[in-house]
Amino acid sequence: MAKKKTYLIDMDGVLVHGPNAIPGAVEFIQRLLDGGHKFLILTNNSRFTPKDLQHRLQSVGFQVAENHFYSSALATAAFVQSQQPGGTAYVLGDTGLYQALAEVGYTLTEYNPDYVILGETESYPYDKIIRAATLISTTRARFIATNPDPSGPTEHGITPACGAVAALIEKATGFAPYFVGKPNPLMMRTALRYLDEHSENAIMVGDRMDTDMKVGLESGLETILVLTGVTSPDIIANFPYRPQRVANSVADIKP
Repeated sequence: MAKKKTYLIDMDGVLVHGPNAIPGAVEFIQRLLDGGHKFLILTNNSRFTPKDLQHRLQSVGFQVAENHFYSSALATAAFVQSQQPGGTAYVLGDTGLYQALAEVGYTLTEYNPDYVILGETESYPYDKIIRAATLISTTRARFIATNPDPSGPTEHGITPACGAVAALIEKATGFAPYFVGKPNPLMMRTALRYLDEHSENAIMVGDRMDTDMKVGLESGLETILVLTGVTSPDIIANFPYRPQRVANSVADIKP
């Protein structure tokens, strides 16, 4: 018998729009559960813990557990722990990133840290940005950012996100960050390792050509683009690569 496929699924624009489930998405996740498929719901946003994300999706009808979520915060923590176990970091971020680093044994400090780690947060205090820049430029703390997304949608409109603040710090210090989240294939490899799965048996489902489809392709996964997010059919041809499948929504995907 063929091995059941594993799914890596982007969250925003694929399963939910803001506070609302995309039609058919709850049923899609239920089909994965009923069929015994392994899956992870991915997000580049490092603000939230898996428990936070579980609550968000359960509140709109999804039957998901904490271990069904994998964020750039978890990928970043796994990366720095693999590079320097039990290290130290100065962090600009939120609860999701703090918790992920604590769980791998990292110490958070502003005094001579091994890393400066930038993630998502509701606001970026200017004094902390200055401190981060100072540590990078004077102590040679290595600069890590959870994801390169320059902006994010809120109920008040578009706001600067991790990638935009990383660019500010890079301009001030001359040191570029290492971005862990999508479209870095590193995030996919750590997610697959988390599931004890191989890329040859995995499918990436996302709504963005420049992150989801790119990282799926570069990681050796089958790719499915859904049209419920930011990508419309007419712009797919603008990219030099193609998804292997295009679906109107996850409602049309039959595991």
